[in-house]
Amino acid sequence: MALSTASNFVKPDDAFRAVVEAHRGLSDEQSADLDAALVLVLANHIGDIAVLHEAIALAKRRMIDAGQQQQQQQQ
Repeated sequence: MALSTASNFVKPDDAFRAVVEAHRGLSDEQSADLDAALVLVLANHIGDIAVLHEAIALAKRRMIDAGQQQQQQQQ
C-alpha cells in the first residue's frame, strides 16, 4: 500500500473541523496527548509499517520546510 497524500474525504473541511473541535477546551498538554493517541489509533488502522515510515518522513519534511519558510519570512 502506498501513502495517499491526496484528500480522501468528500468534504475535507469537515474532517479538519472535526480535528479542531476535538481539541476545543483542552489544555496544551491534553491536546498533545490527544494528537499522540489519534496518531497511534490511525497508524494501527493503516497497519502497514512501510506506509507509517513514509508518513513520518513526509511529516518531518513538511515541518522542516515550514520552519525554513518562517525563517526566510523573518529575514
